[in-house]
Amino acid sequence: MPRRTMIEAIRDAMDVSMGRDERVVVFGEDVGFFGGVFRCTQGLQAKYGKSRCFDAPINESGIVGSAIGMAAYGLKPCVEIQFADYMYPAYDQLTQEAARLRYRSNGDFTCPIVVRMPTGGGIFGGQTHSQSPEALFTHVSGLKTVVPSNPHDAKGLLIAAIEDPDPVIFLEPKRLYNGPFDGHHDRPVTPWSKHELGEVADGHYTVPLGKAAIRRAGSAVTVLAYGTMVYVAQAAVEETGIDAEIIDLRTLLPLDLDTIVASVKKTGRCVIVHEATLTSGFGAELSALVQETCFYHLEAPVTRVAGWDTPYPHAQEWDYFPGPARVGRALLETMGA
Repeated sequence: MPRRTMIEAIRDAMDVSMGRDERVVVFGEDVGFFGGVFRCTQGLQAKYGKSRCFDAPINESGIVGSAIGMAAYGLKPCVEIQFADYMYPAYDQLTQEAARLRYRSNGDFTCPIVVRMPTGGGIFGGQTHSQSPEALFTHVSGLKTVVPSNPHDAKGLLIAAIEDPDPVIFLEPKRLYNGPFDGHHDRPVTPWSKHELGEVADGHYTVPLGKAAIRRAGSAVTVLAYGTMVYVAQAAVEETGIDAEIIDLRTLLPLDLDTIVASVKKTGRCVIVHEATLTSGFGAELSALVQETCFYHLEAPVTRVAGWDTPYPHAQEWDYFPGPARVGRALLETMGA
């Protein structure tokens, strides 16, 4: 089976979808001739033409607004916001139009759009290129939110998102584009070509939205993570020697609550890890759900490890980034509680 980077897997997903369905169009800032700032759309314009893969003005609200109109007329736009930090001008279109179209039209119209956004830090992008805004989308009824952690899932989830009849926010952890990252910034990164999850099948396949994956089975504590933090959690578990069960959520909405509940009822403990700021982060929702559904099985308080409540710093990036040391301390404290 061929091995691909996450960039190549995402590109392949769009290629497969465009080849199967002529209604699928791809556009955004610099995604046409240039192939996107991370080259995720490289070659698509040459293959499918300028009417199906094209550049848009630097206007995020215009990109998403145009996609909503196209979707209402029967197309299936897959658009790129160059960085998740730039999505705020389009937030009104996403939350007030895309998310509401099916409901407000009583099902006469749907909005089958995908909005791709590179997300997260770890690349010295500073405060305006490192944000993790996933919780802002999970709060909105009508939107689905996806965060893949590897090339295999990225391709399958993106194809599933493109084929979904409703709007999907597809957040791509850019620190994972070229290889898994465990938080040890001073060590060489293992490329996807040497990782089992870098195996990406040719052709069409999907990974269902709303189904988590157990990356490591364990019995002592449940770790809930997504995106880059899956590998940070794995590193912390290896370094502490704790028999943790690591769940890669993959999609935040719809959420695979059944897998979470089954794991926490087995282990009796739960640590939640995400890169976004702590206050009102998605970990707060996860913590509440675990408390509500697993209260009589918990042996210790649910613990969250997250980014600090501050803009993402440039000079102190690794103090902000929830690394293996912080996650390891949380695991040890939870086991000792």
